[in-house]
Amino acid sequence: MERIADLHVSKKTISKLFSEMQGKRFVIPDFQRPYKWNIEKCETLWEDIENFTNTDAKKGSDYFLGTIVSYTNDENNQEIIDGQQRITSFFLLLRSFYKKLEAMPEDDDVKGLKNQLAPCIWDINPISQKVSDMSKIHIESLVATEEDNGTFHKILETGNVNEFATDNYSNNYRFFKQRCDEYASTNPLQWKELCVTILQKCIVLPIECDTPETALTIFSTLNDRGMPLSDSDIFKAQIYRSKNTLEKRKDFTETWKELSKICKQGNLSIDEVFRYYSHILRGRKLDKSKEVGLRKFYAEDAYQKLKEPTLVPEIMSLANFWCYVNMDVLPNDDVSYEISTESRKYLHCLSRYPNEFWKYIISGFFIKNSESESFDSDFIQLLKKLVASLFVKFIYAPTVNAIKDDTYQACINISQGNPFNFRINWNEDLLIQDIDGHHSSRISRALLLLHAYLNENQLGLIPVTFDIEHIFPKKWQNTNYNGWSQEDASLFLDRLGNKIVLEKKLNIQAGNGYFGVKKAKYELSKIAVIRDLASMPQNDWVKSDIENREANFINDLIGFFKDQLSIN
Repeated sequence: MERIADLHVSKKTISKLFSEMQGKRFVIPDFQRPYKWNIEKCETLWEDIENFTNTDAKKGSDYFLGTIVSYTNDENNQEIIDGQQRITSFFLLLRSFYKKLEAMPEDDDVKGLKNQLAPCIWDINPISQKVSDMSKIHIESLVATEEDNGTFHKILETGNVNEFATDNYSNNYRFFKQRCDEYASTNPLQWKELCVTILQKCIVLPIECDTPETALTIFSTLNDRGMPLSDSDIFKAQIYRSKNTLEKRKDFTETWKELSKICKQGNLSIDEVFRYYSHILRGRKLDKSKEVGLRKFYAEDAYQKLKEPTLVPEIMSLANFWCYVNMDVLPNDDVSYEISTESRKYLHCLSRYPNEFWKYIISGFFIKNSESESFDSDFIQLLKKLVASLFVKFIYAPTVNAIKDDTYQACINISQGNPFNFRINWNEDLLIQDIDGHHSSRISRALLLLHAYLNENQLGLIPVTFDIEHIFPKKWQNTNYNGWSQEDASLFLDRLGNKIVLEKKLNIQAGNGYFGVKKAKYELSKIAVIRDLASMPQNDWVKSDIENREANFINDLIGFFKDQLSIN
């Protein structure tokens, strides 16, 4: 167990916590998360405090706001390790109250409230007990961009906000100011009580440490017991802590900001990247045991995995790759690999697969082979085999447990430079029967998409937001569809032979029309299987058409599966 150095814990009111910072500041260090509170969270805080003021506060109770973990840095300032979102929001709240007081006639009550609020926000003159310089605020944020930090600091200094600004600081300050104005107008006496309640009845439990290591240890311990931080927040703190010089910590902070930017651009979370990477590490260790929680995995051996010199570069590389996969944009031009349209066809099919285990295998392949001159051609072959293996596995047994062990073994094989392989007991007749039974299952969209891509004339990508078109219309109409009865329609409507992928716009336009009418819309499609339908000579779509198309559909899939799984 790690020894905890000196720390100080005491219960403090908001007034005491903030006003005792005379000549000092709360500092939000640059490795922290940006300010994330939105108006909804601020509204919850306001309403909770307002309700408390009108109920339990009158009985002498306190309103507990949780813990604040900080350490004293070399400038004698308190660097906030946990609690920065609440502290930042309370500064905005207190400034909104002071702004309202500035606009009110200064009677004894107003003067007294201003004298209580001012030392919470600014340094005050020790003789006059007044604010001499409103730029000397008690908080400094280093985590966001200079523009955002300037906005925050300017709000506290002036009490004004740009009406067109959309950052969280500006939005939340406008919200607090609006609530202050409204409440002061409708409840002038209670408004003053509300102000006093915030200062004197809102309680925090500051844990003040003498070193950043101690603060980060407390931070990790508290959050391991369930406080709401993401796994990657813990990992960031641990990696930051492992850097033993100021220069290395600054470099890491900049790298993490870049990682956050890449993940945001790539529509994925940092937690997801760490999860993919955990399977790369498992593969290298030949580990095919049951998967554990992400935090528990990285916490083993005192977070040793996070201290390895290869971790951050490989995490960054993996994030770049998935950004490229998800958005077809390279956030970093300094790469040697390419993801071709052919690769993206099969990635699109996998994106419709009912779980994300395929991403673990692909991540391992990328880290192992990204520098290879034949990366894309090798990637295409892997993707084809992966699609065939996963789809057949799901058709046989539609549960995630059916692929877990094969996925773990595949990660091991790839890490060792061995070929990808899944264990599949092949039975063609049974597979045909099972495909037929999946016409409305969780994999039906993926099967229909794969079949569309198997068309030799499908050269480009199908839109990500495609629809499933029912060739014979899903909505029954009381007209004579060449001998169709409503009972027959109900039996054939959802069969795979009656479904096809179609651009969303054209699907809306085609609607529930008659087949002969729909063909005019089908001709506008860029999807080859749709254009094949448009070229059919008949104007009726009957049961035999559905049966014939379904037979061809299944034969095409079986042929692909056989080719990729090397089955004669």
